[in-house]
Amino acid sequence: MIRTHPNDPPLTVIEAGRIARITAAAMIRGGTLTTDQKTAVDRILDGARKRAEKAAKK
Repeated sequence: MIRTHPNDPPLTVIEAGRIARITAAAMIRGGTLTTDQKTAVDRILDGARKRAEKAAKK
């Protein structure tokens, strides 16, 4: 598990890779995330939060 920020849930390697790919694409295009890219990152983080909450209940 990878933790990117203290407020973010732990990420799997695949999730971190997806976020890295989105971030790299944004840097190539000038350094700003598009709305679609922000939505994709938010979706990945939401899924990780749900997984972390589910694991905490066990």
